Amino acid sequence: MDTSLNQPSFDSARLAEIAENGFCIIPGVLDAARCADVRARLVAASRESQRRGVPGWIDTLDPNDRNVRVFNLLDLDPVFIDLIQHPLAIAAVHGVLGEHILISNFTANIALPGSGSMALHSDQALVIPEPWLEPWTLNVIWCLDDVFEANGATRYVPGSHHYTRHADVPADARAHTVPFEAPAGAIIVMDGRVWHTSGHNRTRATERALLFGYYTQDFIRPQVNWNVTLSAATRNQLDARLQEWLGLGPGANTRIAQPIVTSIRPPA
Repeated sequence: MDTSLNQPSFDSARLAEIAENGFCIIPGVLDAARCADVRARLVAASRESQRRGVPGWIDTLDPNDRNVRVFNLLDLDPVFIDLIQHPLAIAAVHGVLGEHILISNFTANIALPGSGSMALHSDQALVIPEPWLEPWTLNVIWCLDDVFEANGATRYVPGSHHYTRHADVPADARAHTVPFEAPAGAIIVMDGRVWHTSGHNRTRATERALLFGYYTQDFIRPQVNWNVTLSAATRNQLDARLQEWLGLGPGANTRIAQPIVTSIRPPA
């Protein structure tokens, strides 16, 4: 039987939803067993990352150590290599950003009970100066637990993907945030211009684990220098397409120049 009919897809309706609301939620991307497996691998990856000397808490990002950060996921377990190029995620990325993309970052955080909230920000504002006139960046957020307000769901400012400058952000913007709520196995596809923050996990015993795949158009320098962070063993297992998306080749920002360069002809 063709099970693909039961799989979620990215279509024009979801693209329109992102344009209107700044995001869409797609449930059922990972089934329960797959979601549990990825989550277990994330916990192991967190331990391995800290064993390598990478701190799980960055005091400039989070107010306390109850929000556990995991960086450089691609080098910690092959499952994250699969997810960063998951067909549905890439369909969403191409739908919003176009065909020419880079993978800027892939990280995770596990909000433990008592975790606090980080600073309000938009990811596009972190890599591109104002004005932000188009969606040049996109987040694909993987929900590995049921995500709801009490356990620290990401909070966002509705309509903030229309802000074009820092001056557009209200002084009390945090007071207007609302939570993304989604079931385990869902992805949240979020315009990089949406202003958001991590939520506060007020539960006694419920964790909230999320993966953040961050993609940009290919003229934007990635947040991570993959040539430095990825081990040779990891690089050797990547196909040509993924190496291109990670900017691992010798070239960098040259694609936009090609029409100009090829139109130049020496005088006769």
